[in-house]
Amino acid sequence: MRILRLLNKKFLLIFTSLFLIFNVSKSNEPVDIWNLEKKNNESKKTDTKDITPNKNSNTIISNNLENVSSEIISEANDLNLNKNYLVGLYDPAENDLTINMWEFSDGEKILKIIKKIQKLNLSNDAKEIYSKLLLTNSLPPKKNLTNEQFIKIKVDWLIKNNNLELIKEFLIKNDHSIIDSELLKFYLDQKLSMADLESACSIFSLLKNLPKDSYISKYKIYCLINNKENEIAQLQYDLLKESGFKDIFFENKFNFLMGYNKKIFLKISEKNLLEFHLSHLTVSNFEYEPKATTDKIIWKYLYSNNLLTKVSDIDLDDREKIKSIEKATHSGNYKEKDLLDLYTRFQFNIYQLISVLDSYKLLPEYEARALLYQAYLISNEIPTKIKLLQILKEEFDKNNLSNAFNSELIIILENLNDEEIPAEYIEFYNIQLEGKKNINKKVKFNNKIIHQSKLINYFSNNIGIDKAGKDLEKKLKKIKKNKKNKKYYFSTKDIILIESLLYDGLKIDDKYKSLLELNRSNIPTDIEVMINDGEIAMILLRLVEIIGEDKLQDLGTETLYFIISVFNKLNIDKMRNNIILKVIPLKA
Repeated sequence: MRILRLLNKKFLLIFTSLFLIFNVSKSNEPVDIWNLEKKNNESKKTDTKDITPNKNSNTIISNNLENVSSEIISEANDLNLNKNYLVGLYDPAENDLTINMWEFSDGEKILKIIKKIQKLNLSNDAKEIYSKLLLTNSLPPKKNLTNEQFIKIKVDWLIKNNNLELIKEFLIKNDHSIIDSELLKFYLDQKLSMADLESACSIFSLLKNLPKDSYISKYKIYCLINNKENEIAQLQYDLLKESGFKDIFFENKFNFLMGYNKKIFLKISEKNLLEFHLSHLTVSNFEYEPKATTDKIIWKYLYSNNLLTKVSDIDLDDREKIKSIEKATHSGNYKEKDLLDLYTRFQFNIYQLISVLDSYKLLPEYEARALLYQAYLISNEIPTKIKLLQILKEEFDKNNLSNAFNSELIIILENLNDEEIPAEYIEFYNIQLEGKKNINKKVKFNNKIIHQSKLINYFSNNIGIDKAGKDLEKKLKKIKKNKKNKKYYFSTKDIILIESLLYDGLKIDDKYKSLLELNRSNIPTDIEVMINDGEIAMILLRLVEIIGEDKLQDLGTETLYFIISVFNKLNIDKMRNNIILKVIPLKA
């Protein structure tokens, strides 16, 4: 909009200048310049000075017009250039951000802090802020960061976050410029690994600017064949060959799929997922046994296409195979339920099951886990059940297999009566179910405490600022007048709520301000400097780093106070409100 307003002003200047030229030339039409010069020369007067300014004026106006035109062309070129730089998903206004929030920051500093963030296992709260920041349409920094590097930061996050619907939306919305080929390859491979070839191939009909990449070109040609568009596939393949493309493996598969030859293939390629898939289609009596070193994407493909060995067919004497199943489950290549079903196939005697707490210690680790799980299944008492589950979880964790018993453990614990959980296992129970128990809980209001009162409804847009102001003043008036409330303790959460309302324009009487401890800024110096310099993106990166692996609810109130203070100073109300609603209200 700023550029458009600038262009409008310059067009107005052109119009005004043309108008002046027209009037100047019109006013000079009756004047006979030659006669005037003759008279002036004869009389030796300096009246020519009256004419010279008009000539100079015309020259100045002409020069100005040229300058303005050049500037407009430059602005228009910048506008088109910037269009290619605007890579993202969200409009800046959606989250109270700006299109130039990165421009004033040093690219080297940005890369340095992003490198730190990439090493963290970010909490969902940190991920939410980070995603909104990276995926908002914005211009790249002007210093020490190329546009390609800026786009790669976004692409790397999308790949790491592995939200395929988000990636698809990103690819489609940014089709005005050629996106890093790695993102499209990642999307295609993930969809193919899930046995969803239709979704993988459909992306080609939605994109116009495909990267010049042989892997993507081969994928597209294969999709055309799969859709029975052989003529177009042949044309695409011929064009690819004319560009110098050589790939004997793909050529053989292409000719087979097109029906040009019926050669039976024996060799399976693991070079990439497309070649593995083509091997699956063309190798007679396809059989493949993955190893620990097999790429995860191939493991996923095998599982989705029912090509993995079924747990019911596994030889229980094959120790290495059972260990590989456990590792594959940890990596997400087998379902946890499949592994637990495998454990139920082991044969234990009655003595081992009765004395499980001693017996499991004498067995190989994978057998110990099977015994503990079977003992849990036959137990009737909740204290015994949860004790066995805790030991079983510890056994998984001890062997770096923690992800092999997560979701199933949560399902089991959710079905237990929490009132029957022994005190010594409450901590284990709460840790495993953390984040699950409060999802559907409603806000519990307590109007005796400011931050637990219905004032919180302001941040969910249920009441306006005027109503919030009246409600707050009533509470402050009551606190000031009532002797019992003179000792009312204003908590940090109270201050967070009140200061946020004040930043949004709420006015309170000066006589109540003395009750409060406002503006006790504890913002780190480096962030204060960035606020003054307008480095919005860098500030949000720092906040993501500070939150890191922690949930917002687990942060200390002073940390929360400074985070909310930063959002207040930046006028980023939507993100601020979201955080307030997560951490301030009491839920029950």
